[in-house]
Amino acid sequence: MSDTTLYFSYTALMSPYRLRDVAPGAEFQFIAHLPETRLIFPYELEAGSGALPSVRPEPGNTVWGAMFAVTDEDLEAISGAELSELRSVTYDFKAVDREGKRHSVVTHVHADLTDRAAHPSKKYMGQIVLGARHWKLPTGWIAGLEEHMDDPS
Repeated sequence: MSDTTLYFSYTALMSPYRLRDVAPGAEFQFIAHLPETRLIFPYELEAGSGALPSVRPEPGNTVWGAMFAVTDEDLEAISGAELSELRSVTYDFKAVDREGKRHSVVTHVHADLTDRAAHPSKKYMGQIVLGARHWKLPTGWIAGLEEHMDDPS
């Protein structure tokens, strides 16, 4: 695959089924994390539907995800899907792979990074957990994602 960009996915697009529907040419590369970054749930698309995730820089935290090589066409499709959930493209993050190598990546974040401690959508979190398990993200990270699904607040 020539002329590709590394896309870091931490949202429901990490699910291989969902990503294949949006960006069929995306090719899994490896798992990685965004150091000094926190997973937050700043907004709901509809009242009562459950909050959707974003990330923000925050010391002492990390966000795990899957890294994909994508063409410009697939990145445009991914950005459209992310924009439908109010996240915009950013090139501001560096991801670190399991060997400690840093990579410039594209990912998507919500404009308002205030953590309102909103309860995430169980259905949406199920897609994230499915992807996290499929790509074999760290078990501690997966357990933390599952806790968001069980939180009754």
